[in-house]
Amino acid sequence: MKESGCLYIVATPIGNLKDITLRALDTLKEVDVIACEDTRHTLKLLNAYSISKKLISCRSANEEKAAERIISMLEEGLDVAYASDAGTPGLSDPGGRLVRAIRDAGFEVTPIPGPSAFASLVSVGAFPDKSVTFEGFMSPKPGRRRKRLRELLERPEAVIIYESPFRIIKLLTDIADLFPERGVLVGREMTKIHEEFLEGPVNEVLELLNGREKVKGEFSVLVSGKKKG
Repeated sequence: MKESGCLYIVATPIGNLKDITLRALDTLKEVDVIACEDTRHTLKLLNAYSISKKLISCRSANEEKAAERIISMLEEGLDVAYASDAGTPGLSDPGGRLVRAIRDAGFEVTPIPGPSAFASLVSVGAFPDKSVTFEGFMSPKPGRRRKRLRELLERPEAVIIYESPFRIIKLLTDIADLFPERGVLVGREMTKIHEEFLEGPVNEVLELLNGREKVKGEFSVLVSGKKKG
């Protein structure tokens, strides 16, 4: 038995299962245990590639307790992979507290890079901004959201925001009210069958979405930075 195990942080597809990397597949096949945000979700990915492994839950509600369990496994010499539901763990997904606990306990943590909505949207952004601020999901509370938007959008760099279909209209409305001159690129259901990109002045993109009977899908929003002068 090995002296101690390693925790692998594995990025998984944000939609299209074919976006999984070869290294990620090898890692998932070779580890002893896979910790995941939702065992049912991860099981679909594993089944697609005929991978059978022991799964344990590690989500935001039980991340600290799961970390204790994983530390015990690492002490036994077992290797553990952690995968969130989609994309890169720790990037607006659970995983940060787990990594901190494992590293503080003296064990190795190895990233297995791959898909992320952040990188995907930036790659097709074509905005002139040289820097990008990643905000992730904002507060659902209107006052906090608008206050944070003012802080972010007074800066010169572009901003990436994640949003659900239930609040995307509210987010774009706030941006249009506070900074009507800004351009946005909205990515909906990226890498999936109904992938869509909407680009233009925020008021125009908001009007397009408002004109739909129902807004569906997961959204990532790139907002241009404040122009100088």
